[in-house]
Amino acid sequence: MATERAPASGAGPVRAAFAADALAGAHVISGTLDGGEIRLGIAVSRFNADVTSRLLAGARSACGRHGVADEAISIAVVPGAFELPLAAQALAYSGVDAVVCLGAVIRGETTHYDLIAGEAAAGCQRVQLDTGVPVAFGVLTTENLDQALARAGGELGNKGEEAVDTAIEMTTLLRGTVQLAPGVTGPGVAHSVRAR
Repeated sequence: MATERAPASGAGPVRAAFAADALAGAHVISGTLDGGEIRLGIAVSRFNADVTSRLLAGARSACGRHGVADEAISIAVVPGAFELPLAAQALAYSGVDAVVCLGAVIRGETTHYDLIAGEAAAGCQRVQLDTGVPVAFGVLTTENLDQALARAGGELGNKGEEAVDTAIEMTTLLRGTVQLAPGVTGPGVAHSVRAR
């Protein structure tokens, strides 16, 4: 966790996403990508496995790069993207610090795509709000297989890696907010940021 007063120059823990004066003088709380003490749950869909296996490989690579130990990773394999929220909830209640959901919903000829993509997103959001455990949404919603592959280790990167980055950053950010406000509790807050 990084917390400090943002200098006028805008330097500090926050990535170059903001203009220098946007954070000047404010108390800035941001997460880090140090996963050394993080227990991570990954829920991955088997549907469109040619894509999701690449997302999982990217996620595992990011875990290694950020210091998440192999034994600190729990992986739940589910049939499809619609089942990701329930697996995310089970992982959140199992004691992990964050959950990453990985899937690929590719548009077909019917409206099924819209239903699955929307419900998967809403369900994952609900899990993190209900439990206080960060849930990173690494579910691709694309028009075709080529677009999905481009985002699963192709020319547009790997969204599995990005989802792990998000999960770690949000976990360390939440730990920082509790450190700044001792005695603050709420649904899931104490669980997701418990002291080590």
